[in-house]
Amino acid sequence: MKKVLCVMSDQFEELEATGTIALLRRAGITVDVCALHGNQARGRFNLCICDLISFANADAANYDALFLPGGPHYKELQEDDTVKQMIIAFAQQNKLISAICAAPTILGKMGLLKGKHYTCFTSMNEDFGGKYVDAYTAQDGNLITGRSAAAVIDFAFLIIENLLGKAKADEVKKSIYYDR
Repeated sequence: MKKVLCVMSDQFEELEATGTIALLRRAGITVDVCALHGNQARGRFNLCICDLISFANADAANYDALFLPGGPHYKELQEDDTVKQMIIAFAQQNKLISAICAAPTILGKMGLLKGKHYTCFTSMNEDFGGKYVDAYTAQDGNLITGRSAAAVIDFAFLIIENLLGKAKADEVKKSIYYDR
């Protein structure tokens, strides 16, 4: 069974987090959601997600992929050394790293977008040393990026396809009547 680690803190973007998590779980992927502080996180629109795993107890070795939802919490994540160490651990193990909206900028500031095709919330794009793609999603090797909340479904299906294959992604698409 494939496992994904999702990291969030207060002010995460609800649609990006819950939409992606729901689709990954619908595909049969285990998603462990961890809070940077304590065992809950409150989204930017005040949705509280509780009973989360403490980030201090997360180990990259136990997961196949990392998922970073966007939202204003990206500022806190990009400043936290333990989060950056976790991202580096996934990168060094050539595991899938997925980030959407504001979260790809964390990877950019860490130098992980250099020479890569990526997307992010358009107004947040800086010169990260890679090639910005004007699309809902972009993939370059083990890196999957999403543009915004509007990209959630395509973003989640790209993660599913990478972890479980196109047939499984197509099966889940059919189950929700997604025909894009």
